Amino acid sequence: MTNPPVIEAQHLTIEYLLGKQWVTVLRDVSLQINALEIHGLVGESGSGKSTLALALMRYMAKNARIRSGDILLNGQSLLGKNSDDMRHIWGRDISLVPQDPLAALNPSYTVGDQIAEISVLHDNISSKQAWRKAVEMLEKVRIADPEAVAKKYPHQLSGGMQQRVTIAMALSTRPRLLVLDEPTTALDVTTEATILDLFRELIRDNQAAALYVSHNLGVIAQMCDRVTVLYGGEVMASADVGDIFANPIHPYTIGLLASIPKAIEGVETRLPTMEGISPSLTQRPTGCVFAPRCPVALELCHQQKPALETIADGRMVKCHRWREIVSGELTVDNQTQEAIIEGLPPVENQYVLKTEHLNKQYGTQSFLDRVTMRKARFVQAVDDVAVQVRARATLGLVGESGSGKTSLARCIVGLETADSGEIELIDVPISRQLAQRPQTVKRDLQMVFQNPNDTLNPYQTIGRALERTIRLLNTEALNREQVQARIAELLTMVRLPADYANRYPSELSGGEKQRVAIARAFAANPALVVADEPTSALDVSVQAVVLNLLKDLRAKEGASYLFISHDLRAVSYLADWLIVMYLGQIVEEGTTSHVYSIPSHPYTEALVSSIPIPDPSVKQGAIRLQGEIPSATNLPTGCRFHTRCPRKIGAICEQQEPPWRDAGDGHHIRCHIPIDELIQLQSQSAATPEGTR
Repeated sequence: MTNPPVIEAQHLTIEYLLGKQWVTVLRDVSLQINALEIHGLVGESGSGKSTLALALMRYMAKNARIRSGDILLNGQSLLGKNSDDMRHIWGRDISLVPQDPLAALNPSYTVGDQIAEISVLHDNISSKQAWRKAVEMLEKVRIADPEAVAKKYPHQLSGGMQQRVTIAMALSTRPRLLVLDEPTTALDVTTEATILDLFRELIRDNQAAALYVSHNLGVIAQMCDRVTVLYGGEVMASADVGDIFANPIHPYTIGLLASIPKAIEGVETRLPTMEGISPSLTQRPTGCVFAPRCPVALELCHQQKPALETIADGRMVKCHRWREIVSGELTVDNQTQEAIIEGLPPVENQYVLKTEHLNKQYGTQSFLDRVTMRKARFVQAVDDVAVQVRARATLGLVGESGSGKTSLARCIVGLETADSGEIELIDVPISRQLAQRPQTVKRDLQMVFQNPNDTLNPYQTIGRALERTIRLLNTEALNREQVQARIAELLTMVRLPADYANRYPSELSGGEKQRVAIARAFAANPALVVADEPTSALDVSVQAVVLNLLKDLRAKEGASYLFISHDLRAVSYLADWLIVMYLGQIVEEGTTSHVYSIPSHPYTEALVSSIPIPDPSVKQGAIRLQGEIPSATNLPTGCRFHTRCPRKIGAICEQQEPPWRDAGDGHHIRCHIPIDELIQLQSQSAATPEGTR
């Protein structure tokens, strides 16, 4: 007799009470996960991923109920369990690693005490034994000096270390099921790669099963054995990860995979996109839930809900037309034929922005520092940085958290005042201080933030927000009709209906709010737009729409961008030129193809190696950086990267600043290793990659 799945959902239907009405969130969802299996759960925001993940734990909101179906843990139903029963199961048999580690950590207790508390509760061991076990768990998740870290509070740890602590907590009782809800979304690509390696290793060692919830299809491809695709609270498809990525059948899955950013050198392309947005809970269609956005929907699809059918090898799909897609009679077209963007190319020797020797320090001297005559501690956020942005081009800026990317951007737009250095906008020197910049400079230099809620006033309509910007930054006095016409033009430009001017931010989705923020930035036809992580919080389908929009506006409006992101795939799609920063310094610059190919700086090499590839058949290289990025208050001597560099050549790296080496065609690398040797070393690594799967 075969062992039952670790967890199984059988025809699960869940409802939420909204007002006085019960609305369906998940409809007839079936899913099972076996031991040693990592099951991926993908879909756009609002598809029901987190609801399903928490339902499998029997941990639901107070206004939620299971209308029908069952949840089985090791073959035993959880629906009849009371709160006391579930408290014994949570932590011991099922553990959760959340997206935000601070949501799981108590700021009032040391991390060692919090891990030990779980062992005392579930393993019935003494406090001393539990503390020793907590230190062992921190060591297992590869935290250096676990004894010291165990005595620290959550706020004293970096984001990556906080996430490792939550993993140690989740695995301390060797649970049968691990629920991973977007656990690496907020992490740098290098930290993410290390955390993913940890998950694989610890799940294997604990003989556990895992549900991995993510909108990052690269992570899903590299991590998971099987994938279930949710949309509108229903299973659209479920199959082995190789089948999902190599041969998608459902039109929604095809659309998601087509939305992944891809760079095609020398060609201005649009990403295929899916029209429309996910349906709200109260506006789900009666037929196929995806029919309103499906490019191949028939009248039947709008009228009748398709059945979830099982094909060969346990593959499932919910579509009226899947047989035509499999046979090749039907091709799902996601606008790939309209992919060429017409516009003027970048101007080779014309720059909208130049900075020279830009420096920025942060630091304060507390009252205690003054009394004890202790020297103030400074953070060197930006160190002697020079950047250039060509007209009608995009400069990509990448690096880990703490590398100085956002500080540089804020100094350029004037939200922070640089300590020294020069800034030129369209060949005219401008002040480092925002108050001393004329209105024309503020008009020509705009910023799009990561969170559009930082830009939009929740108490003002979209039209009012745009009107205020138009009136403040326009050089001519406009009457009411002209302003309203400009608002309608801006909304049309970002592909939103003109009547959105009457809506409030709370009535828009995240992607729509980001489009309004972009429209606001373009209200005065700026010469340069600084975009700080504008797509990092968006679903892959919405990200494709925003990236296309930025490319369209660059081509049609002639704008230039400084595009900051830790998503190197998005940067490579949009940027012509790339700069890599580490601890306030530029360590490499060049065209996108230069930076992504041999030779590259060892730090860049590690960044590129860590990008999750959205193809499970491709085995990823295994360059993993050890340790955390050093504190900018105590910068390493010599090469700042030497404390983590896998290619360190000796004392010279620790003692001397590396030279700025010319790799040709404007490609420069800050490294002690000569370019020829870098090419040889990196070519050998590329020829014999170590797989991580």
